[in-house]
Amino acid sequence: METKVKEKTVSVSQSKKELANFIGELYAFNVSLKLFHWHVTGPASYAQHMALDQAIDSLNETLDSVAETSYALVGDLDIVVPQIKTPKNIIKHVEGFYDHIQDGRKHFTEDFSAGLMDDFQEALQQLLYRLKRLQ
Repeated sequence: METKVKEKTVSVSQSKKELANFIGELYAFNVSLKLFHWHVTGPASYAQHMALDQAIDSLNETLDSVAETSYALVGDLDIVVPQIKTPKNIIKHVEGFYDHIQDGRKHFTEDFSAGLMDDFQEALQQLLYRLKRLQ
């Protein structure tokens, strides 16, 4: 019986670590959008700049809710932000992260917390629509 309890504790601990890493990745993604936003040039650059601003604002609000809700549900988290680079191709970057969020949904099993992932993905879909229309 002690072994089962210990295994469960390890599983919960590992799950918290994975959740903390995922939240760090959400934050890093938001910063990567800002890095691209600062360097956008060329045709329709002002419109791209504005589309990125809107998305960043929306994503930051959602990220704050994700982090606070996660803390409320599982307790303290050791969130680590991975290294951040400026994306070369913003559309591929956003599309890839959209898929990554889909994989991260496993951490959000309650309807209200899953809804936050819906909000994050909705903001990305809106950004993709705007960026693709500007090309």
